[in-house]
Amino acid sequence: MIDKNIILSYLENDSHLTAKTLAVMLGVSEEEIKQTIAELEKDGTILSYKTIVNWEKTDRRMVRALIELKTIPQRDKGFDAVAERVSKYDEVKSVFLMSGGFDLALFVEGETMRDVALFVAEKLATMEGVTATATHFVLQTYKDNDVVYEQDNTDKRGNSW
Repeated sequence: MIDKNIILSYLENDSHLTAKTLAVMLGVSEEEIKQTIAELEKDGTILSYKTIVNWEKTDRRMVRALIELKTIPQRDKGFDAVAERVSKYDEVKSVFLMSGGFDLALFVEGETMRDVALFVAEKLATMEGVTATATHFVLQTYKDNDVVYEQDNTDKRGNSW
């Protein structure tokens, strides 16, 4: 019997691992690995295979922000109704139910800070069930999805004197 959690851990760390490589690593047949992965994809355990990109090394303009939402839970749905609605926006990359002062945390992307601010003001803050928002812009990424980013350690402050 293959431990599915081991396969999931390996794939989460490196989605390029082939069934053949995993089979050798785990001492099982390649067919067993393929069948297990197919089952995990079918039952929704494996949702996607992703590449982590350091967008700061490209010419793409992008701003990321963490948006906190306070919401009114709906009868029989709790926070799920608002979470489902905000998840449908292309700008919203992640949605989490949180403990603490806010109910939902969203990671949002836009071309500029203004784009993100307008999205919050026009789409999120006006949504039924949302009572408050707090926007936090990401200024520098040091680690994301367990990957440490290479840092440019040059002093960008400049000398104004």
